[in-house]
Amino acid sequence: MAPFILRAVNTAADSENRIHDDRVAAEFGFRGGLVPGVTVYGYMAAPVIEYFGPAWLERGAMDVRFHRPIYHDDEVRVTLHPENDSHPENHGRVRVEIGTCASAVAWLDHDRAPRSAPAISNLGDRKIPSRETLAAGAVLGTLNFGLDLAAATISAPLDPMTHGVAQPAVLLALANRIFVENYQLGPWIHVASEVRKFHTVRHGDQLRVFGSIENRWERKGHEFVTLDVDIFGPNGPVEHIRQTAIWQPKAARS
Repeated sequence: MAPFILRAVNTAADSENRIHDDRVAAEFGFRGGLVPGVTVYGYMAAPVIEYFGPAWLERGAMDVRFHRPIYHDDEVRVTLHPENDSHPENHGRVRVEIGTCASAVAWLDHDRAPRSAPAISNLGDRKIPSRETLAAGAVLGTLNFGLDLAAATISAPLDPMTHGVAQPAVLLALANRIFVENYQLGPWIHVASEVRKFHTVRHGDQLRVFGSIENRWERKGHEFVTLDVDIFGPNGPVEHIRQTAIWQPKAARS
């Protein structure tokens, strides 16, 4: 399959997360504001949808890791090829890569069963993130809103709609949204996601997003957290996501 090529867009340059701002990102050793991981995931999902067809949008899976930053206007070349591993578990899976910047494995017909919707937890005041407030098991306030694809820009330059439904980046961005609507975060970095799809959603659908803290740890001076997120739509479960981020990056040495 020929590489999928486009020019990256920093879709979050004006967001509250200042790791996407050129000046602030430089304080952490980057040469510019980071293109969001959810946007990069959207780029990687495009050839996956072409390979598997629209069925991937409602029963597909992808495990993705972001290794190195992608910056605004970088040329992005997404390559996709079937896994060569002879292990039966990898049959039918494809490896998706953007050079050394991001890698993923995607497949169709995952075996994860959808969960029932948890009890709604009301959003309160945004917490100050700390090792205590981000403890494993902490329940996040539930999001409840109508999906406005007309206002979605997270997948740019790709359209926020594909095959008449929400582009994958739009849905993955909801795992970030529930995080930032529950915590007063400083600059932070999305580093990995595990996505399992159950249904598609369209413009105007009413969505509920539930989340909890699965794990928190420190490594090499960076503070990490993994969120466990479930998205529900008018027809039931839409997507389950395990989202890993560095909620407190180590500052670069001066």
